[in-house]
Formats: sequence, structure tokens, C-alpha cells
Amino acid sequence: MLYNKTIKKGNNGQYTGFINKYSVVIVAYLCVMKMLYKKINELNMKKSLVLMLAVFLLVGCKDAKQDKAVVRNVKVDTVTVYGEVSSSTFPGKVIASSDINLAFRVGGPISKVYVGVGSYVRKGQVLAEIDSRDYEVQLAATEAEYNRIKNEAERIAKLYEKGTVTPNDYDKARFGYKQIESKLNAHRNALKDTKLIAPSDGYVQKRLFEPGETVGAGMPVISMINTGLGEVEINIPSSDYIRRESFDSYYCTVDIYSGKTFNLEPIGITRKANANQLYTMRFRLKDENKEMPGPGMSVMVTINYKPEDSNMVVVPNVAVFNADNINKVWVYNKENETVSAKSVELVNILSNGMAVISSGLTVGDVVVSAGVHSLKEGEKVKLLPNTSSTNIGGML
Repeated sequence: MLYNKTIKKGNNGQYTGFINKYSVVIVAYLCVMKMLYKKINELNMKKSLVLMLAVFLLVGCKDAKQDKAVVRNVKVDTVTVYGEVSSSTFPGKVIASSDINLAFRVGGPISKVYVGVGSYVRKGQVLAEIDSRDYEVQLAATEAEYNRIKNEAERIAKLYEKGTVTPNDYDKARFGYKQIESKLNAHRNALKDTKLIAPSDGYVQKRLFEPGETVGAGMPVISMINTGLGEVEINIPSSDYIRRESFDSYYCTVDIYSGKTFNLEPIGITRKANANQLYTMRFRLKDENKEMPGPGMSVMVTINYKPEDSNMVVVPNVAVFNADNINKVWVYNKENETVSAKSVELVNILSNGMAVISSGLTVGDVVVSAGVHSLKEGEKVKLLPNTSSTNIGGML
């Protein structure tokens, strides 16, 4: 219970008297606030220390990361010999080594055709015939005339031996006999030519005329291909044509003969480009095998080139940089994982992005091929992993 009390100063210097009930409440309130203020200051001090410690740790981590980031990742390539056997591949097609259009040497109506498309024929086989009636009659007449002139020439020859015939009459008889003999042979050949004979073993490709149709001498009647080794034809650009003296060996592959190669022998190359500025080159299949590609099959022909000067090496063009007018490359040291600049003699830059080096490098050296302008002598680096051939673009 709150109460009022009068306060007076006594003999001992102390005040006595009454205390107002509100004064007690105010004093208590002030005491509590003082205690709270002290607690708050203590809490703020702890929070400040925690905050300072957190900042210090963050700065330390950042410095550690910066120190670790100093080791650069670099892309490298291995120095290789310039002039190693290079090659070019071109699409081509197998063609028959002999694609023949057969024709009669005499004209007339066709009486018989003995073969069909795709038929296998042998050399000397009769393929078709022309009606031989007129040629038989012609030959019979010529034979009769031949016999008459022959008998007459023999009589004159006997009389000439006895001296009863002049030399002029003898010459007429002699030359007349030779003339009719030649005519007889021609008509015999014409009768033989009424039959169309296969010039070699092969297959019938086309029948261009049928029995009953009349053909003239020299008109194709049957098309056939022989069974000899086929030929391959490709078209090459001018950039390879001018290097034809460096061609070394040739082979082709066919999709249906997986994993198998067929050696080729060059036959020739055209000296004039076609409308597409390509030069036609032909080859002969060298290996006689039952599984040889047939005419019409598509092939891929590989041309290997002769090796050039092996004293030179090649590196990617981007690996070469210029410092103080000197061409240099960064060579990677595997032992200490650092790079060092090495002066090189640049000979040529190829169209495929490679640089030809004549001195300063040896085969097998590892050089930096990206970011060469940001490196320093003796700098420690880390090699980028090689991208898998199946990971196109390095996306995985």
C-alpha cells in the first residue's frame, strides 16, 4: 500500500518524513531502465565483435581465392613433323572398264536376238542376227564370177608361158583375178557380219532393237560390259591438281564392304577442267577379288601424298606471338608445370591454320595454343583437359 510521509532533517543529518507514493514508482522505473541500458550496451558490443570477425573471415577467404586464381588454365598442342603423310578424300564411282555398244557392220532387218538384259555372255557367242538372204545371194553371184575369171586367168597364164599371148593380155588376166578374189572375200565377210558376236565375256546391259526392226551398219544394237576389273572415276579441284606430282598411293572404300580397302592404280587425269572447275581422274582396281565393287557403286577415294621436308615442324598459328620483333612460342614444362618463351623461325603459314617452323622446336614439344599474350615467363599454369571427340563443342 502506497502512503505519504513527511520528511524532516534530524540531528544526525538524515532526512525523515513522508515519501510520496509516486516517487517510489519513479525511482523503481529509473533503476530498471538503467539495468536495461547496461544489458543493451553489452549485447551491442558482442554483436559488433561478431560482425568484425565475420568481415575479417570474408576478406581472408577472398584473398585466398585470389591467390588460387593466379594459376591459369591453358590450351596446349603437341609439335608435329611438317610433311608427314597427308591425304585427301574424294567421292567417286565405279565404272565398267569396258562399256561397249555393239553394232552390225552391215545393215538389214534383224531376224533374231538371242540374249536378254542382264544375260551373261562369253567371248565369241552369237548375240543377234540380221536376215542373211540378200547377202547369201550376193555371195553366190560373186563366187560364180570368181570361178569364171579364175579359169580364164589360168588359161592365159599357160598361153603366156608358150609365148602365144602378149604381156598386156597376161597382166589384164592376172589383175582381174586379184580383183574378183578381193570382192569374193568382201562378200564372204559381209555374210559373216550378219551375226553379232560378243567380243569378250560380260553382261548384257541393254537391248536397243528387237527382231523385225531394220538397222543400218554401225547402229548400236546391244550394250554390254565386260567382266574385267572395274575402274574408278573422281573429280579433284585445282588445288589438288597442281600437286599431282606429289601423289603417292591410292585406295578406295565402299560402304557395303565395311572395314575393307581396295588398292587403286592411276590411269590418267584430264588436262582441262570441266564446267565446275574440276579435273577428272581415273583409276583401275588392282586387287582381283570376288567381292570387288561393281559398276555404278559409290566409293570414297583417298589420295596419299609424298612426305615433304621432315626437318621442319608445325604448330597452330595462334601459338606464335611476336615480342620485340622476334617470333616466339610458350613451351610447357611438364615437370614444374610452368611455361617459358622460346624463339622460333617462322617459315610459312598454311591454309589449314598451321604454322611451319624451321628451328627452335622439336617434335613432341608441348606449346600453348590459346591466350599466349596474357602469360608471363615462368608462370605456373594448368592444362585444359582434352575434349572428347564425341563431345562436340565441349558442352558436356
